[in-house]
Amino acid sequence: MNSQNNRYAHLNYGYRTHSKARSAMDNRGFQQGSFSSFQNSSSDEDLMDIPATAMDFSMRDDVPPLDREVGEDKSYNGGGIGYSNRIMDFLEEPIPGVGTYDDFNTIDWVREKSRDRDRHREITNKSKESTWALIHSVSDAFSGWLLMLLIGLLSGSLAGLIDISAHWMTDLKEGICTGGFWFNHEHCCWNSDHVTFEERDKCPEWNSWSQLIISTDEGAFAYIVNYFMYVLWALLFAFLAVSLVKVFAPYACGSGIPEIKTILSGFIIRGYLGKWTLVIKTITLVLAVSSGLSLGKEGPLVHVACCCGNILCHCFNKYRKNEAKRREVLSAAAAAGVSVAFGAPIGGVLFSLEEVSYYFPLKTLWRSFFAALVAAFTLRSINPFGNSRLVLFYVEFHTPWHLFELVPFILLGIFGGLWGALFIRTNIAWCRKRKTTQLGKYPVIEVLVVTAITAILAFPNEYTRMSTSELISELFNDCGLLDSSKLCDYENRFNTSKGGELPDRPAGVGVYSAMWQLALTLILKIVITIFTFGMKIPSGLFIPSMAVGAIAGRLLGVGMEQLAYYHQEWTVFNSWCSQGADCITPGLYAMVGAAACLGGVTRMTVSLVVIMFELTGGLEYIVPLMAAAMTSKWVADALGREGIYDAHIRLNGYPFLEAKEEFAHKTLAMDVMKPRRNDPLLTVLTQDSMTVEDVETIISETTYSGFPVVVSRESQRLVGFVLRRDLIISIENARKKQDGVVSTSIIYFTEHSPPLPPYTPPTLKLRNILDLSPFTVTDLTPMEIVVDIFRKLGLRQCLVTHNGRLLGIITKKDVLKHIAQMANQDPDSILFN
Repeated sequence: MNSQNNRYAHLNYGYRTHSKARSAMDNRGFQQGSFSSFQNSSSDEDLMDIPATAMDFSMRDDVPPLDREVGEDKSYNGGGIGYSNRIMDFLEEPIPGVGTYDDFNTIDWVREKSRDRDRHREITNKSKESTWALIHSVSDAFSGWLLMLLIGLLSGSLAGLIDISAHWMTDLKEGICTGGFWFNHEHCCWNSDHVTFEERDKCPEWNSWSQLIISTDEGAFAYIVNYFMYVLWALLFAFLAVSLVKVFAPYACGSGIPEIKTILSGFIIRGYLGKWTLVIKTITLVLAVSSGLSLGKEGPLVHVACCCGNILCHCFNKYRKNEAKRREVLSAAAAAGVSVAFGAPIGGVLFSLEEVSYYFPLKTLWRSFFAALVAAFTLRSINPFGNSRLVLFYVEFHTPWHLFELVPFILLGIFGGLWGALFIRTNIAWCRKRKTTQLGKYPVIEVLVVTAITAILAFPNEYTRMSTSELISELFNDCGLLDSSKLCDYENRFNTSKGGELPDRPAGVGVYSAMWQLALTLILKIVITIFTFGMKIPSGLFIPSMAVGAIAGRLLGVGMEQLAYYHQEWTVFNSWCSQGADCITPGLYAMVGAAACLGGVTRMTVSLVVIMFELTGGLEYIVPLMAAAMTSKWVADALGREGIYDAHIRLNGYPFLEAKEEFAHKTLAMDVMKPRRNDPLLTVLTQDSMTVEDVETIISETTYSGFPVVVSRESQRLVGFVLRRDLIISIENARKKQDGVVSTSIIYFTEHSPPLPPYTPPTLKLRNILDLSPFTVTDLTPMEIVVDIFRKLGLRQCLVTHNGRLLGIITKKDVLKHIAQMANQDPDSILFN
């Protein structure tokens, strides 16, 4: 015992070993209502209380807890009144529920990894015994790749369905195809024999609402009819979206990325990745995008893909029974989501690594790449846009950029950083107001008001009336000779063009008109996106951010193009831009601006550049993208350290320990641990002197998620740590399985029990649920080391000792509160809401 206690006096980085009995996981192994405190307690490992009214958990059961298979009842041997010397060790066989986690708890990463190693070791050993066991071993190793294949297929199929449906419903606001109502505007006119190249969007088969209602498309009244129908359809789509979310799946709102980051860090939110959330998110995402609100589908597609991954995990025991392994799958699913959102498989893998994943081993990197590849291939097979591309705004540039253009590219980066910092501050302020005022009680009214304002302001301007993806596609476009867009309305003062490239030309009336409309569009997008992101509907931020940057970039690009044309004698131009050459590409500026604004909001760098590179297919534009992305991040970081997703994590009080930030304060473990000086003593269990009634009393009077076990209250020598949930399930099973277990039965956490007098009640041996090697630090351990342990190992709690004697406990929430306090923030804000 002394050697063990001395071991705990030092910083313990060792991994824990666990009994195989703890790998059986079930929630149906215990009855509700046995202990009111267990039923009502929602505290996580950080002793944090969650009010029952904080959220609607009516759909919580749509993803069942792990391992629903309840094993057959086992008969446990134990002494009755006449067999008092025999200890009942009812955990010799797995008990359903032991080793699982409550909702709003954080998983024990080390325990989960240890259990997976035990499982893998057992399968490997058995594979040498028989052919069937060898086949089982091979299938177990292959199951991860099969799961990635299924995730890629399902994610790509759903993305294609969402793209096609959203495109059709967006056009439905303006008219309908009489040749087949299921055709969108573009597909409707494809097969028409009455379409000219200049007016290829006009055909007799496509009728606006004014043509259907009043049989004409000319005049003020026809304009009013179309205006009214546009607003009416937008309100209908928005109302259906928010109503479905509110009634059937409250977790389907928002982009989902802040919650997915929190889940991947080990937090459990049951139902967030469930089948109901998947169904409602898929339907309402189409409705929300079609309503014309300033939001995108790219972020929510990550949530959709993770729902697919979580649901498919239930088909494989290896992932259904292990929360850490499941989070590896969810990391790969996030990569597949970005892959189908942008048609960027490599960018999706890097996004998962850089932005959302907490634990990303090399094996997950390979599987993420495979899942992203399959998802992109599936979407390409569906071809939702009819252009053989995975996204609507794919573009290719052919004109090289010049070194001088790095100056406007960096200016776009500065603009992106300023916009990102401004958006985060204002959006978080508005979301906080929504949470703390009566506004948050009326989500349907809020969505309808914002939709009405957006639709009324959007219809008169063709650039706000079109979908945001189409707007980005038009802004990225490199004008050709046959383009009929107003952005390409240049004066043609040339006879031939060399090499098929158009020279820089003076802007025509259409370009100047488009510039004014784009400036108004920019103002509307900047303002309305602040109020849209965070409403109770599926809403992504990638597309609105890219649209803001693309508009700013196109405006700057056209300005640079006209400067180069009219002032070719200037020193900055005459050395590289000759008369009649194609020097400036405004579409490239739009692309760089889009990357800058997206980087300013999300603080992505590497993955952002790769995504944009995969969108354009041009290697030579990586340097401008890198320059803009890094400048944007530097500027935004100077004005605020958090990206939009981290800011929403902090706003919602999720227990997320950011791994990117350094802890630089000189505090010690004794400054953070509980109990503090003058606080009540730490609640502990003794290893061999407490009865069932004593333990039940402690459970009913506290909400702690676990208890240290000591030799005695006098010595306070640490033996181990036992989880509250495991205690409750074990005691309840003992009462069911064994006659004679009463409130006066002694509970033992020791290997052997001393002889007992005759005719005493049978005792319970619970050593198998005891963690014999909990992580411990001494009271003088610097907090920077403690924080590093929590980050690197994903701990739930850490015990504090002094010369082997237990002093206190540090939980993950204590660490988060201490970090907030050191940053002069409100430590009580670390509360899940």
